[in-house]
Amino acid sequence: MERSEAHSFSAAMSGAFLLSCLLFAAINRRQRGPYMDEAFHVPQAQAYCRGSFLQVLRPAAAHPPPASRAGSTISWDPMITTLPGLYLVSVGVVKPAAWLFGWTGSVVCSAGMLRFINLLFSAGNFYLLYLLLFKIHQKNKAVSGFQRILSTLSLAMFPTLYFFTFLYYTDPGSVFFTLFAYLMCLYGNHKTSALLGFCGFMFRQTNIVWAVFCAGNIVAEKLNEAWKTELQKKKDEKISSRKGSFSDFIQILQFLIKYLMLPKNLVTLIALTWPYIILVTLFFVFVFINGGIVVGDRSSHEACLHFPQLFYFLSFTVFFSFPHLLTPAKIRKFLLSLRKHPVQYSLIAIISLFLIWKFTYVHKYLLADNRHYTFYVWRKVFQRHELVKYLLVPVYIFAGWSFADTLKSKSIFWILMYFVCLLAATVPQKLLEFRYFILPFLIYRLNIPFPSLYKQLLELAFYIVVNAVTFYLFLNRTFQWPNSDEIQRFMW
Repeated sequence: MERSEAHSFSAAMSGAFLLSCLLFAAINRRQRGPYMDEAFHVPQAQAYCRGSFLQVLRPAAAHPPPASRAGSTISWDPMITTLPGLYLVSVGVVKPAAWLFGWTGSVVCSAGMLRFINLLFSAGNFYLLYLLLFKIHQKNKAVSGFQRILSTLSLAMFPTLYFFTFLYYTDPGSVFFTLFAYLMCLYGNHKTSALLGFCGFMFRQTNIVWAVFCAGNIVAEKLNEAWKTELQKKKDEKISSRKGSFSDFIQILQFLIKYLMLPKNLVTLIALTWPYIILVTLFFVFVFINGGIVVGDRSSHEACLHFPQLFYFLSFTVFFSFPHLLTPAKIRKFLLSLRKHPVQYSLIAIISLFLIWKFTYVHKYLLADNRHYTFYVWRKVFQRHELVKYLLVPVYIFAGWSFADTLKSKSIFWILMYFVCLLAATVPQKLLEFRYFILPFLIYRLNIPFPSLYKQLLELAFYIVVNAVTFYLFLNRTFQWPNSDEIQRFMW
């Protein structure tokens, strides 16, 4: 990092942190008590602060939406479905700070103090995003330091993630440890990466997918090297290791099977990925002992084959990356591709219609909780007419094509590995929840080529506007449910 870039980065990070602190103070003045899932996380963290690490709490003041999330008689609160990584880190930060500064009484492990932990994670995420952009695009000498800082600022203010910086949720910490693990993987420190992956798993069990993604990076790199060697041997320049026709894909698939059938190659891959193999083994041991991946109410968090989640994610990505994905040039290129390959696109459309018809699920929380934006997306779009979900197929196809087109600079093996992890992270989820899209979106956005300065500025401006509207609605457009005096707020 050059001196001028270091100074600019420090100024951007300091400015972003100062702005976040001011916003943090405003939110805590308006919403002093726990809100939404904080009503479950905060009391559990406070029990850990008291040293009651084996205590399982059931909060006295839960906040269920109408006709759902009713009280349960089981000992483990059904709303606490994740492992206690957030609570352990909170105690590890707050207790030493309380001893150092002499804090006593209610300020220690108060809702505001616990929320501040996520503000620290947010600062860490800012630094990690910059380091990842620097590492992934280090061969691109055309990228300036200003562009790296601008992209870092945009991703750090990514609305769905940035909002939860100010509440006591698992998302900022989950993203921090997953991005840190990815960074260590890229630098070849795989034992540290696996350890950080375990920390991410302790924040959210589904983060095991991104530990597999880190291992997949190693496998994709080795496969790409072997594939290039294979091309040199055959002296066949018509086949590309990045993209090609269907026959090229068949040849790559044949190569993949041949490569993995050789014991020598398998031993090499195991030797390179053993830290991740140990981590995944521990995950399966946990699932076996626990009887499932969820530690809370499994009836509300059942895994299913919810294939339309992939379509929702692609639409979500196009919305938040429209400067990169929704351009006149992209649309013209897509229409040209559509004209050249009508049979392939017709087949994709038929498969998409079938997946929507047979595998669309509507979670009870989606229909009941009118505090979340997803409630209104579903009601205003998907519930407008039974045919709407089918009429959106052309949009999904364009979103998928544009999404894949921006990744064409990556090897075919990296793309396949990322796509498998994307499916594993989204499809089993029955609930449409934008927070589930944060990590796959960030990893996608980190790996696409650097856009022009104009597109970066447009992206940042869009994120600022979305954040401004989101926080305005949260702070000022409050409402109450019938037969309840509690103030309700709109959120992601």
